[in-house]
Amino acid sequence: MKPAENYILEQPEPFKSILLHLQLLIESSFADVVLKYKYKIPFYYLNDKPFCYLNSVVKKGYVDVGFWASAHLKYNEHLLSDGRKVVKSLRYQSVKEIDESILLSVLEEACQVNYKGFWLK
Repeated sequence: MKPAENYILEQPEPFKSILLHLQLLIESSFADVVLKYKYKIPFYYLNDKPFCYLNSVVKKGYVDVGFWASAHLKYNEHLLSDGRKVVKSLRYQSVKEIDESILLSVLEEACQVNYKGFWLK
């Protein structure tokens, strides 16, 4: 089994269910993404560039869907920076909290700007 898949399956509930649901949504909506294990978390790559990551923050009780090219995203009212300079994320504490239309809209926008890189230029 791949390390990224191990990461997801080894998480306690409800984090495992959240991660599995997110994985299903991302992989079924974006056929070209590749799941890798980078920075000790599952990281999706698109066209050999970082796309988004899934991070289970058990101590604080949520799962982050972080966006690498967030500097280029316009869908900011739902994204949290939480003191981070560039990366922004959607945050979920349960599967019920996942608004698929918002998640897929942010993912689609991230897909469109993924080639632009990490920083605004």
